[in-house]
Amino acid sequence: MTPDRLDRFARHIVLPELGGAGQERMAKAHVVLVGMGGIGNPALQYLAGAGIGRLTLIDDDVVEASNLQRQTLFAPDDIGDAKVAVAARWAARFDPVLEIVAHRARIGADNAAELLGGADVVLDGTDNFATRLAVADACVALGVPLTSAALGRFQGQVANFAGHLQGQACYRCFVGDAFDAADCDTCADQGVLGAMVGLVGSFAAMQALRVVVAGVSTLGDPQWGRLHVIDGLTPGLRTMRIARDPECRTCAQRPSS
Repeated sequence: MTPDRLDRFARHIVLPELGGAGQERMAKAHVVLVGMGGIGNPALQYLAGAGIGRLTLIDDDVVEASNLQRQTLFAPDDIGDAKVAVAARWAARFDPVLEIVAHRARIGADNAAELLGGADVVLDGTDNFATRLAVADACVALGVPLTSAALGRFQGQVANFAGHLQGQACYRCFVGDAFDAADCDTCADQGVLGAMVGLVGSFAAMQALRVVVAGVSTLGDPQWGRLHVIDGLTPGLRTMRIARDPECRTCAQRPSS
């Protein structure tokens, strides 16, 4: 690393749980962020701040006034602009060394493999089962780890999945053959507290970083299949283990790597 990069990440490098090897691994990593909404905003900020070398952003939505309460990358002047474009501009200003790729696209089974290929980890912060399952299935097929983050009112859920690995559960093992029904609850219906979204997105970034530095630092325990449930009201955190479903149509019949 150059002297200016060493100075920028000095507080990371002095951490014995991370060190120079962990920082170097982050600088070489490629993380894909699916969804640049409430979870994607803080996740991008902290992944960029950590020094992740390449970030791919995927979202097809535009900034709306109702987003500003929780999606803190955006300002009133951005209303009507593509979220990925605004987020990419922020990242470029924040750290010109970062490589940023922005795709204004809705990810699905037809394009997930193309958009997610080459990632070291995918962080999914989208808000519907159809997209989440398409992303999860593609991650298993590609052999890419998945950090899944979701939120409902005052409860957040974050987990790392590696269904391509021997004995590990995938996201579909957790939710089953769920589908995106027309009457699914939304933030507009139920409400959402901006700070709670920030908490979940930041925690998801932390879990994605564990995957990135696995094998080179003691921080790098990916915690595969451990679902962390965050209660924002009490507050509290509890963790449960997601078992691999032997009948799962995504990972059960696929040879594990």
